[in-house]
Amino acid sequence: MSIGIFDSGIGGLTVFKEISREFPQADIYYLGDTARVPYGNKSKETVIRYSIEAANYLRSFGIDALIIACNTASSYALDTLKESLDIPVIGVVEPGVETALRYTENKKVGVIGTSATIRSNSYRFLLEKENIEVFQKACPLFVPLVEEGIVDGEIAELIIKEYLEELVKKGIDTLILGCTHYPLLKKTIEKIYPHLKIVDSSQAITDFLHRENLYFEGTGKRKIYITDESENFERFKNILVGDNIPLEKIELSKLCTL
Repeated sequence: MSIGIFDSGIGGLTVFKEISREFPQADIYYLGDTARVPYGNKSKETVIRYSIEAANYLRSFGIDALIIACNTASSYALDTLKESLDIPVIGVVEPGVETALRYTENKKVGVIGTSATIRSNSYRFLLEKENIEVFQKACPLFVPLVEEGIVDGEIAELIIKEYLEELVKKGIDTLILGCTHYPLLKKTIEKIYPHLKIVDSSQAITDFLHRENLYFEGTGKRKIYITDESENFERFKNILVGDNIPLEKIELSKLCTL
């Protein structure tokens, strides 16, 4: 049994890491669309097209389930992929919301994400159905920070405070990291705001898979593909999942024609 995971770049490796740990026997194929990162500033139509291309590429490996490890793609393309594919398709939004509902005590939840994710109101819609007061903030500088490896230190702390101070003043007790890049900033966020309960998409996804009784057995194969060479991607890949899984660059034309 095998799992396909795609994201616009580095962030989805946090999901890849957690799923690899929780399902060691599963065959896991990861695609990072590094040539076209970020997705968060793209139109809905473009994100859907990119997502279809990524999904079709991963389908060529005979995957049994697809995980959209990108909040923007989950917000815009989940329904399209569910309709067009005959395998389970899992986004990050619903698992993140379920975790936040378990965490929050005062029913005030903050959501941060790319501009596209926040515009989609995908988190707000599900949370408000449960009578949660939602405070959202687009954090467009977080993805380039992570992609450049600036996840701690003075610059990262200043930008985090600039974005999050407003939400914290609203009294939130739980913060959803609505982008899979953001868990790489999690330690710095916790350092600045230790009282917040942080919802990490990578952990929320694995919890969701267990609750849905989705179990995968295979040979434990691990493959990571990217659409453009990236030193930062390789560095974080080595930090997060080790250097024993080589990167393989695929031609973007191959991805787009499948």
